[in-house]
Amino acid sequence: MTATPTTPVRLTPEDIENPVGAYAAFREQSELPRVVLPGLDTPVRLVTRYADVKAALTEPRLVRDRSTNAAPAAAGSDAGPDADPAAGSASDPQEELLAAAFEGFPADYAKYLAGHLALFDGEEHARRRAPLTRAFTARRIAALRGFVERTAAELLADLAAKDEPADLLGEFAYPLTTYVVCELVGVEEADRARVCEWIRDFAYGDGSRTVDGLVGIVDYVKELIARRRAEPTEDLISALVHDTREGEEPLDEDDLVTVVFLLINTGITPPALFLAHGLLALFDHPDQLARLRAEPQLLERAVPELLRHVTLVRIGATLYAAEDFEFAGTALRAGDPVTVALLAADHDPQEYGEAPERLDIAREFGRGDGHLAFGHGAHYCLGAALGRLVTSVVLDQVVIRRPDAALGVGREELEFGHWPADGFHLLRLPVRL
Repeated sequence: MTATPTTPVRLTPEDIENPVGAYAAFREQSELPRVVLPGLDTPVRLVTRYADVKAALTEPRLVRDRSTNAAPAAAGSDAGPDADPAAGSASDPQEELLAAAFEGFPADYAKYLAGHLALFDGEEHARRRAPLTRAFTARRIAALRGFVERTAAELLADLAAKDEPADLLGEFAYPLTTYVVCELVGVEEADRARVCEWIRDFAYGDGSRTVDGLVGIVDYVKELIARRRAEPTEDLISALVHDTREGEEPLDEDDLVTVVFLLINTGITPPALFLAHGLLALFDHPDQLARLRAEPQLLERAVPELLRHVTLVRIGATLYAAEDFEFAGTALRAGDPVTVALLAADHDPQEYGEAPERLDIAREFGRGDGHLAFGHGAHYCLGAALGRLVTSVVLDQVVIRRPDAALGVGREELEFGHWPADGFHLLRLPVRL
């Protein structure tokens, strides 16, 4: 599958989630391919090589906030005068995604969803991120281990008592990540059941109560902020409210509510889906599963390898050329949209050798993460350390301590769904415990 100078390649969800497939052909092209992501209309330049993805994520001329940093290019401008006008009819791929995400939300509440750190650059990004970076201390994350272990064990014990396979996505991974976020933020014990219900309705319910969940969370967080201003504790909200450095503009209430939604949006559904897909990867590779059970000391290597192998966020946020320049052999014009394929990068044979699609829980990485599942550069995932901690606990408790745990249905019976600009994700993961 190749792109021509005039016609963008329309990718399918199957293309997006296939670590080899179209990505292998794209890597061989001298220029970045022009593609249209599934469910969208605007073509983008797709970066697939590991080295190029790392470079894109630290390139100052590729920015995230198009409104203030990059003048919009004409639709299809990077493809020449014969570009397919239909393929470039929409103004912005990021706008398409945001419009779909915010549809139906009251404006007074939807504004809290628009403050995602991935959409800001430079000083504004640094201003919003700095308090969170300080709040995500190694001590605070390490202190959560006991809570994660107890919560995971309790959830699994209840599920194992049933005489039927448990859904380790809906009945385990989602509740676990929700409880962890509530603990991190500082949701009080008496409020936890109610707040977790709102989070479920908003983040991963059937969609019928999404707005109710949004409104409930916002109103509660405003109450919690007021409590922590008066009586701080050891939670993240207290740290954000009270830890303002000299010369630093404190976060106002809207900023603080937005931070909580950042944690909900990035700290619940993506980690829960990763846990389910990581477990499925082990079930799909029985030799690696058996080796991990026989050599549990390999858990430390298995975690980064599963993060690399799965790379749950397959496609990164849209970047825009802030000026005319050449990148990865491609002439970009100011405003041209560029997107990084993180899954493709994490399966680049130039970086990982032959058969990078093979899961190898004993794989040795060099310095750093050894993968781009958490991104790279200024926008590196704030919750990476917490994600590694939760993953190690889950792998230990589900597959090492439960040597008989196995898929509860045939592989072909698993159900998947997909979102715009993405591949397929599990809807359920039935497992016999």
